[in-house]
Amino acid sequence: MSTSLQSLGSRIAAPPSGTQSRITLRSTTELVGRILLMSLFALSGLGKLGAYAATAGYMASVGVPGALLPLVIATEVLGSLAIILGWQTRVVSLLMAGFTLLSGVLFHNNFADQIQMIMFMKNLSITGAFLMLAANGAGALSLDARKAK
Repeated sequence: MSTSLQSLGSRIAAPPSGTQSRITLRSTTELVGRILLMSLFALSGLGKLGAYAATAGYMASVGVPGALLPLVIATEVLGSLAIILGWQTRVVSLLMAGFTLLSGVLFHNNFADQIQMIMFMKNLSITGAFLMLAANGAGALSLDARKAK
């Protein structure tokens, strides 16, 4: 079989004659990847609303003022929406990379505790995903791509 994997999976639906579809395997994968990446932050931000006092107390216990909690919630929820929709993806991804790295350093710095070390490594990995998103953009199925036309 001489068909390459890229040409095999390049289109999900055949476009009308003479046009090229924006819905490809790549664009769909980029969208699903953005949704999966940001589901953690969206749920976390909404969860903080439901446990506001407990979250503010936890933040204060590690020296982070609880007064910053509204900013944290806004970062997680609005950042999630922006990246899922693909709006200002490169800039928001850089901001989220910094937020995620800072969160790991502040809240998961007890490397003697294996769970905390794993949580720190999770944050480090997610930071890497944000940096790749910042470098590559959101893809064809995004608000960013609509502006580029």
